[in-house]
Amino acid sequence: MPVRQRQLILGAAALVVLGLTAWTFWPSSPAPAAPSATPVRRRAQPATSGAAGPVAGVKMDALTAERQEPGGEARNPFRFKPKVVAPPPRPAVAPPPAIVEPPRPPAPAPIPLKLIGVVTRETGVKWAVLSDGKNALFHGKDGDMIDGRYLIVKIGIESIEMTYADGRGRQVIRLTGQ
Repeated sequence: MPVRQRQLILGAAALVVLGLTAWTFWPSSPAPAAPSATPVRRRAQPATSGAAGPVAGVKMDALTAERQEPGGEARNPFRFKPKVVAPPPRPAVAPPPAIVEPPRPPAPAPIPLKLIGVVTRETGVKWAVLSDGKNALFHGKDGDMIDGRYLIVKIGIESIEMTYADGRGRQVIRLTGQ
């Protein structure tokens, strides 16, 4: 089917759908509607006991009866609420004694060296090459002292373990320089 013919058919179908929708929702004329064949349900009227007044169910004598004027002491809008009694106070309980731990020594500062590379010698001994980030280069193997302050504990493939010379502050320094 050619494209032009398909567009015409779709346009005609859209106009038909639009026309049916407008016809369905268009308000009807104000002419009176013919009574329908289906019965209309109405709500049941409550049965009234007494004389029928202008409106069914209204007791006219109750409306015209004399009422008591609002007085001073007799009127209490809170008379139906029970009096609220405060609960007795709870006895004070002392908190358990806090356990005091001795202060821990501060953690040592991180070792400021960066691992530049690991070299394996012909004998199989690994040497680490370190830099302080300025101009100094350091090198050493397992157990060597670096810069007189740090000790190489273990050299791995991409990292080394170092401590301060006194054995505290064990750190892993990776080949990325961290």
